[in-house]
Amino acid sequence: MTIFKELNWVLVFIWASLTAFGLVAIYSATLGPVSQFLPAFIQENFMRQLTWVALAIVIIGAIQFTSPRTFQGASYLLYGFATFLMIITVFFGTEVSGSRSWLRLGPINLQVAELMKLATILAAANYLTSRRDISAENLKTAFTALLFFIVPVILLILQNETGVAIIFLALLPFVLFWSGLPHGISLLMISPAIIAYFSVIDWQYGLIAAIVFTFSIFFVQRRHWLTATSLIVGLMTVIGTEVALHQVLQPHQTARIEAFVNPNLDPQGSGWNIIQATTAIGSGGLTGKGFMEGTQTQLRFLPEQWTDFIFCVVGEEFGFIGAGSIMILFLLLFFRLINMATHHKHPYAQLVMVSVAAVFFIHFTINIASATAIMPVIGLPLPFISYGGSAFLINSILLGICLNFDLYKRSFSIYS
Repeated sequence: MTIFKELNWVLVFIWASLTAFGLVAIYSATLGPVSQFLPAFIQENFMRQLTWVALAIVIIGAIQFTSPRTFQGASYLLYGFATFLMIITVFFGTEVSGSRSWLRLGPINLQVAELMKLATILAAANYLTSRRDISAENLKTAFTALLFFIVPVILLILQNETGVAIIFLALLPFVLFWSGLPHGISLLMISPAIIAYFSVIDWQYGLIAAIVFTFSIFFVQRRHWLTATSLIVGLMTVIGTEVALHQVLQPHQTARIEAFVNPNLDPQGSGWNIIQATTAIGSGGLTGKGFMEGTQTQLRFLPEQWTDFIFCVVGEEFGFIGAGSIMILFLLLFFRLINMATHHKHPYAQLVMVSVAAVFFIHFTINIASATAIMPVIGLPLPFISYGGSAFLINSILLGICLNFDLYKRSFSIYS
């Protein structure tokens, strides 16, 4: 009864609300009038997702009766097990959409990268908080922590799953920054991605971004070697992006990257997905066209509308109010997790909570930015909204662990 009273019900409400939005959108995207255009196994997605939701509820509940030290103590073992499964997947995994990232376990297809995401968060946090004298301010410590993320990135690249690999690379600066990495080096770590983004739009914008980062790093951390490194990295990123776009990548790969800048250059090809996605969101207006009434959705113009572009389904059928509600719920989720982290006394719990918030934030940003043509389509699901059993279950477990740390914050004492 004490657990029932002290559970963070605000976080539970946010999870339940996002899950409900997801179920409604998946139902419309697979069982509405559009079902006549879809194969039978796609029409079963809603019931499969409902099953995963029921399983997640049971697991989240069970987690609340587990000692928080269990997750810390088992983190390295879980990381080793997940790495072993990732290696097996490279050789024996099931190929889906060109990526060998699924492992068939009886009747279940497991996306092992999702389990690896959970394991990496727990293991990296354990290493970075295992002793009082460990801090990412020490570059040796930072480089050691880097290995926890490089291993899954390499294995994901071997599986041809570069989209998910981006999650691990993007998570690293958040983890190291919270663990004490100097601000200037933190900025240097994130600069290549942002500079490359602007370079895709125009190399001059990339050059401006490189200069801005160089000056910012100089004012934040006045070290000449770091400033010079920032400038060199920025210029190499601009040049590297140009070379990749025009000499390294295949024409269809370049077209896909550049489509988000001007999708009308190839409206029937590389620009098709972005045009249909933005049309769906824009046509929803304030209140939307109504449940199962979206023309882009129900006439099957939207690609992967139950996973990567599910935000467009919500935007078209529930309008700005529906899409805005999802964004507000996610903002509340990020704020709640960070607030929980800042009020927790144990550094391990703090770092795990921040890492979980960062993972959700990265997924949220990339998915919605892809759907609204702010960035190239990468193909990452929207947490708790998109269809996908492995992703939904692991994301729910991550949230359940955060609930557990918050529930036992009085007894989860520091280094005892």
